[in-house]
Amino acid sequence: MPAKYIRLANILRETIFQSTGSGIYKLPSESELCEQYHMSRQTVRTALRLLTEEGLIEKRQGSGSFSTGLGAMQNTIAVIVNHAEEYTTPAFLATLKSVLGTKGYSINVYSTHSRISEERKILEELKHASIRGIIVEGSKTSLPNPNLDLYKHLMAKGICVLFTSGIYSALTKCVCIKEDNYYGGYLLTKHLIDYGHTKIAGVFKIDDLQGLERYSGFAAALRDYAIPLPEELITWYNAANLEGLQSKSDTGFLSDLLRRNKGLYSAVICQNDEIAYWLIRELSYANIRVPEDISVVSFDNSYMSDLNSPHITTLSPDRDLGTAAASALLRMIQGESVFSEELSWNLIEKNSVAPYTS
Repeated sequence: MPAKYIRLANILRETIFQSTGSGIYKLPSESELCEQYHMSRQTVRTALRLLTEEGLIEKRQGSGSFSTGLGAMQNTIAVIVNHAEEYTTPAFLATLKSVLGTKGYSINVYSTHSRISEERKILEELKHASIRGIIVEGSKTSLPNPNLDLYKHLMAKGICVLFTSGIYSALTKCVCIKEDNYYGGYLLTKHLIDYGHTKIAGVFKIDDLQGLERYSGFAAALRDYAIPLPEELITWYNAANLEGLQSKSDTGFLSDLLRRNKGLYSAVICQNDEIAYWLIRELSYANIRVPEDISVVSFDNSYMSDLNSPHITTLSPDRDLGTAAASALLRMIQGESVFSEELSWNLIEKNSVAPYTS
């Protein structure tokens, strides 16, 4: 016959598994377990320690023991991204795998290639999969999305859904962990204005909410400093343009901005480090120097900000997005109240910005 603490651990383990998916499950106190199962406090503590080592429960100081959310099965998290190989995505996925893995969860990664039709295929597949949660990088989040019925179906099944980078407007009650893109656009614009720049161009992604928010911050900073918005100097690109840039080095939409230069602007804010990298390359081909002739700034503080010479002044989130998203999803699985959050930015000054001299 198994030892008493093993028998108790088996009973509690089955109770925990039965409660999986129903929200926070708090185990009875040690005293209550002693009385209920007629066992000594040492036996109860040994059983609880065994379950803690298995990752099934965690102790909260002054509150007792709670289920971590792991079940007997279905401990898989689906992660939906636009492009698994995109320059910031591998690090994001590695962080999710590490943080979730330490809690006993595995991840399955799906790529939409920024196609709403592909997103629908993935969601249809997930309807029949054994998963506990989904972390989603939405496809073309600034546009109406026809896949909301599937998201609502999955959530109705008790599957936790968390968005990153942006969320579809009709799902505003869902949790989204992303950077404060409006503030980021404002911060970069103010940085350039502080250097004397008043003729500032911008390159933003039009079919993602992230791009619209960064543009909004840019426009707001110009307004607050009484600088006219240079609408003719705003370059918008979409998912198809980005795919052409990544697969064929098609820089057509950036070349168009260069053709419109002719002294009309002295600085450019880019959607991210990747766009800034390619823009600086195009500028060098046109014998336009950075930062002597044009200053360039961007978002993400990724390895791509250091590939060119000069290195690009960029923004870095004050916390890692992957860590924040994984932590929020784990709390959702445990039944805690989780709210959307925007990560702030830190300005990382490098050497792609110079004072404007007329």
